[in-house]
This record gives sequence, structure tokens and C-alpha cells, in this order.
Amino acid sequence: MVDIRNEFQPDYAVSPGDVLNFELDLRKMTQQELSKRTGLTPKHIISILKAKAAITPETAIKLERALGMPAEYWLNLQAHYHEIRARIAEEEQLERDLGWLKRIPIGAMIKLRWIEKYKDKKQQLIEVLRFFGIASVEQWDDMWPRLNVAYRQSQTNEVYAEALSAWLRQGEIEASNIECAPYNRALFIKTLNDVKSLTTTKPTHFVPAMQELCASAGVAVVFVPALPKTGVSGATRWLNKEKAVIQLSLRYKTDDHLWFTFFHEVGHILLHGKKELFLEGNNGMDKEKEDEANIFAENELIPQKLFSSFIAEKNFSKASISSFAESIGIAPGIVVGQLQHRKLLDVRFCNDLKQRFKWAHE
Repeated sequence: MVDIRNEFQPDYAVSPGDVLNFELDLRKMTQQELSKRTGLTPKHIISILKAKAAITPETAIKLERALGMPAEYWLNLQAHYHEIRARIAEEEQLERDLGWLKRIPIGAMIKLRWIEKYKDKKQQLIEVLRFFGIASVEQWDDMWPRLNVAYRQSQTNEVYAEALSAWLRQGEIEASNIECAPYNRALFIKTLNDVKSLTTTKPTHFVPAMQELCASAGVAVVFVPALPKTGVSGATRWLNKEKAVIQLSLRYKTDDHLWFTFFHEVGHILLHGKKELFLEGNNGMDKEKEDEANIFAENELIPQKLFSSFIAEKNFSKASISSFAESIGIAPGIVVGQLQHRKLLDVRFCNDLKQRFKWAHE
């Protein structure tokens, strides 16, 4: 047997008042007579006829007795009328919101399989709204600009808040799938030495290991590819008072940048509030707190007294860098990155000591 379904979606709505008016004409019944038969005031009947008043269950029963048409019939008419009106309003809203899609990196999100692809633009918009977990673009304005987020962002690239929020949303989705113990500050600090020892290992080892270590202290670590128009390396926020999220984009694809970004975000968790919004550079990032997070990362990765002694020797050969890195238990690429950052080593030198990473989809 063939299953035939009527998927016709009308672009107009017939009100119960229109149907009631038709039935009165059919019966040659005046509004005044209907008022007497039902006990409804003439004013209320006119409001129903003009679709200014809805047919309630009580009214439906009165109409059933006066006109012989089941109460369910009138209630179904009213429900259908409301549904069609809502769909028409939704279509009109979607039409107005289509321009917003231009600021969403839909192609990249589809490629990363965050969302499905649709030929119809309105369906694509609905899919993006589902991804964000919001009913309309208006709710995006309420939700995302007010997120408590601290992120390290390039000051040289154009940034779209919509693209950044999509990246953050994906991190939120992935973090929600990581089971974490309630946040424990002392335990989190204790795990950092174990995490630092992972800098010398490959991603297949350090990614699950650091995620497990941090989750045991209430911090979810997620790796999410950066989207176009985000210029973002990492972000930190709290999903709730017992669960923090560190989100890493692997933007620069070398171990020195990745690990510095991680410990920078750790600095925000340990040093700063759970409800603060950090925006760097032109985006209003609190420079003082950014500096504090940077200093924290530097000190965690390389004890500064030992680093100062190493710098004083002025021997930045590959062998010397590798030996120093091994003595303090970190990857040599991190030492190279810090020397380059301080302009003690030319950015062209010793880069082969760095580990380079790439995403599986690349």
C-alpha cells in the first residue's frame, strides 16, 4: 500500500470565525439569534467572527449545542488556525533573517560535519539555529555576546562574532560530552605537572591523557578547529560553577603555540573570576588579566630562574636547547618558541625542534 501524505503548507489561514460566519449564512441565522442560543454576548460573537477572540473549550461546547457541530470540530479549527498563523509568521521571520547566514561560515561547518547541508536557504537557516540551540536569530543576540568567555585572539584579522560563537558552541557541545568531577582547584594545580610532562609526547597520547587529567579536576579540554573569521587560538569559560572548559583551536599548528595557549587559559581559570568576559586588544580584552595569564603560562612551562641562567649562557644551539628542555622536562620546541618570542633567537632558526600538528580532516 502506498503511503500518500499531504504536505501542502498553505500561505493563508482560515479563522474559525470565517467558518462560523459561513455556518450562520447557511442556516440563515443572525448573530443576535446565536447570542440568545449560546448565552454569548453579541460583542463576543463579533470578536470571534473577526478572529479577535479564540474559541475556548467552553465556547466550543456552547456552539456544539446551538449548531449541532461537535466541540472538537471547533477546537481543531482554532488549533489549526493558530498553527498556520505561527508557520506564516515563522516563514516571514526566516525570510528577514536570511541575511544573518552570510556571517556564518556555513561551508566550513558543513565540511567539519557540525551541521547538515541544505539547498533551501530557509532550511539551512533552521539547521544553523538548531546547532546554536536557539529559536531565532533574535535569541542569538541575547545568548552569545553575553557569554563569559576568555579567549586569545589575533588583533590583525577581521573577526565575526557569529563565526566565533559557532566555534564556541561546538566546544560547548563537545565539552558537554566529557564527564568531569566537580571543579577542584587544588587538584587542578596538582595535575599541571603531569600535563606538562605530556609536552614531549605525540597527540595520540597527550590529547586523551590531558583530557582525563583535567576532567578529574573539573576542567573539560576540547580541541575544535578554528573557523574562518575567528582568528582564535583558545578560549576559557565556565559551563557552570563546577565545570570549566578550555577550548583549543590548534591555529598555529606547532607545539610551542599549543602548549602556551593551554597554560594561558589555565591561568584564566586559576587567577580570574568565573563570570568575567575577557576580550583582547580591539575587542576590549582586559590587558592586565591577559598579562597575568601570559606570565602564568611562562612560569608554568619554564621556571624563570632556570631560564634566566640558560639565557645568560647565550648558547642557543639545537643541542643546547634540547639539553635544557630535557633537564626541565618539556619539549624543546617550547623553549625555541619562548626564545623567539623574546627576540633572543631568529624566528627562522631551530624550528625543526618544534612538533607540527594537523587535524585528521586535513
